[in-house]
Amino acid sequence: MKKTHTKRLVITVIGLLLTLNFYRAAAQSLGDPVVSITFGSGTATHSGALPTDSGSTSYTYSNADFPSDGSYTIENTTAGAGNVWWSATDHTGNAGGYMMVVNASVSKTDYFYKRTVTGLCSNTTYQFSAWVVNLLRSNDISPPNITFSIEKTDGTIIQSFNTGTIARTNGNYQWVQKSFKFTLPAGVGDVVIKMTNNSAGGAPANDLAIDDIVFRPYGPTITANFGSTSTTTTASACSGSPVSYTMTTTAPAGYSVLWQYQNTSGVWTNFTGASSTASSYTFTSPTLAGTYHYRVVTAQSANINSTLCRVASNELTLTVGAAPVASAIANSPVCAGTTLNLSASAGASYQWTGPNGFTSALQSPVINNVTAAAAGTYHVTIVSTAGCNVTAAVNVSVNAQPIANAGADVSVCEGESTVLYASGGTTYSWLPVTGLSDASIANPVASPTDTTRYTVTVSNGTCSSTAVVIVNVIKKPVASAGADKHITQGQSVVLNGSAKGTNVSYYWTPADNLSSSTVLNPIAGPTEDATYTLHVVSNVGCGAEATDDVFIRVYKKVVVPNTFTPNSDGINDTWAIEALDTYPASITQVFNRYGALVFKSTGYTQAWDGRYGGQDVPSGTYYYMIDLKNGNVLKGWVLVMR
Repeated sequence: MKKTHTKRLVITVIGLLLTLNFYRAAAQSLGDPVVSITFGSGTATHSGALPTDSGSTSYTYSNADFPSDGSYTIENTTAGAGNVWWSATDHTGNAGGYMMVVNASVSKTDYFYKRTVTGLCSNTTYQFSAWVVNLLRSNDISPPNITFSIEKTDGTIIQSFNTGTIARTNGNYQWVQKSFKFTLPAGVGDVVIKMTNNSAGGAPANDLAIDDIVFRPYGPTITANFGSTSTTTTASACSGSPVSYTMTTTAPAGYSVLWQYQNTSGVWTNFTGASSTASSYTFTSPTLAGTYHYRVVTAQSANINSTLCRVASNELTLTVGAAPVASAIANSPVCAGTTLNLSASAGASYQWTGPNGFTSALQSPVINNVTAAAAGTYHVTIVSTAGCNVTAAVNVSVNAQPIANAGADVSVCEGESTVLYASGGTTYSWLPVTGLSDASIANPVASPTDTTRYTVTVSNGTCSSTAVVIVNVIKKPVASAGADKHITQGQSVVLNGSAKGTNVSYYWTPADNLSSSTVLNPIAGPTEDATYTLHVVSNVGCGAEATDDVFIRVYKKVVVPNTFTPNSDGINDTWAIEALDTYPASITQVFNRYGALVFKSTGYTQAWDGRYGGQDVPSGTYYYMIDLKNGNVLKGWVLVMR
C-alpha cells in the first residue's frame, strides 16, 4: 500500500465497511504499459544513438541539429535546425527531455523505428500509441505520413495502421497522439512493432519527431467504487483504528481478478491470499496516516498472473488522517490567587471542560485568580485538520496561600538596631538584605543606615506571599555654621547655617548683633571680631547636641590724614593712619609727583616719617595707594610740610 505519511497514530476508529465493485460496460480499460519509451532526458542537446533497449532503426544516427535524409537524432530541442523546422521540445514535459527526430528517407521501405516485444498473451487485445509532431514550417512540403504495423517475428503483418497526413499547424508545432488496437492470434506471444515512412522524404519532406511510445493491454472495463452502488472513488478515515474494506466484482466469463494496493515505492502489489476467482475480498485498513491507493486487475484466467496481459480498474483513494497526539498539561500545583495555565497538544480545534463549570475552545486557556474550586480533572478533545479527534486529561491541585505578616513599622535612632518579626510560614526570605543579620530567618536584626522598606516572602512549601515592614531611621543632629566671614565695621552679613537630622531644633549663641537666634540664616552685624555657634538638638532624644562655629572678622574704618609735618617738633611728625594696623596684609605705597616710589609698607606696623633712603623728602604733595587686601583700595594725596 502506498503511504505518504508514516507518523504512528494513536486513536481508534470504529470499523467501517466500504465496498469496491467493478462491472463490464461499453467502454474498455487499459493495463499497465508493456513498453513505454520516452527517450530519457539530459542537459546535453543530443543524447547519442538509440539505445538497444529502446528499439532499433534502419536510419543512420546523426549528431547534427538538422540530420540529413535517412538520418535521425535523439535531442531535446530542434532550435538549432534553422528556419525549415519548428523549434520543438519533447512531449513528455520533463526537464531536458529527449525525443526521436527523423529526417525521412526517400525510400518508403526503410523503417525509422522497430521494437520486439516478447511474453505477450495470445487472444489478448493491446493498444499501441505514440505522439508525433510535424516539424515542417511550410505547407509546400510533403507532410509526414506514417504506417504503424504489428508483425510476427517472421515478418507476417498481424495488423497495421496508417496515420494519414499529419498536417502542419499554424503559428507553431503541435504534438498529436496516434493509436490503434489489435488482438494477437492464438499461439502468438512475441511481436515486432514497426514504424515506416509512408511519404517520400527529401527536399525536405516528411520530417517529424516522435515521443512517448506506449504499448499496453486493452480489455473489458473495470470500474471501482467505494460502496456497493456508489460511484464515490475517494474516502477518508482516522488513523489508529482498523477499518474493514470489502472489494467485490463479477468477472466476465473466463476472466479472473487480482486485488491490489500500491506499496510505498509506488508498485502495485497483490493482496496476499486473495482468490483470483472470488467475487470479493475484505482487508483491514492501514493504521498509519497517509494516502492509500487500491484497484482491481483482470485478465483471462490463463493469463491473470502475467503483468503483460491484464487491464486495471480506476484507482480508489483512501486518505487516513493523522489523529492528533493526546496530550494535556497544566502548571499544577498552583497557589490560590495565582494563574492556572492549561495547554493541549497541536490540533485544529479544541474543547475543554473542567471543574466549576469550566469550558474553553482555546488550545491554551488561562484561569486568573484561581480558587480552590478550580481543583480537579480537566478534559480536552483535540480535533485534527483531518477531522480526527482524541481526548486527554490533566489533574490540577490548588494549594492555599500562606498569610504573611512582617509586624508593625518601627523607628530607631541612627546607629541603633531593631529586631524584625515575621510569621505565617515555614521559610522566610527578606529583601533587601542590606542591614540584616540574616535574611533567611523570621526574626533578623535590622541595622539600616537609612529608612528602609523590608519585604519578607513567606512560604509554606508550595505557595508564598509577601508582607512589608518599614524601619524608620531617625537621623542624629548635624550642625554646620557655614564658612567664616569678614565685614567692614558698620556692615552686616548673612550666616549660612544648616541643620540635619530627623525632627531637630536649632539656635545661635551669642544672640548679640543677630537679627534672630532661632533661624538658620540670621543677619549678623558685630562691631568687633565675633564667633557665633550654631546648636542643633534632637527633639526625640536621638544623639547628642551638635554644634559648629563661624568666625566674623570686623575690619575697622581706615582714616587717612592728608597732611603731616615731619619737623621733629614731636607734633604730627609721622603719617599716622587710623586703624590701618588692623589690616596686617595691607600694602601702602607713596609716590612723588614724578611717579617715583618713596615709601612702601606691608601691614603698616611703622608709620611713614617723611623720609626716603635716609633723607627727608622735600615738602610738597605726594600720592598714595593703600590696598587693604579685602577688595578695597584707597587712593589720594598727602601734603608733607616742614
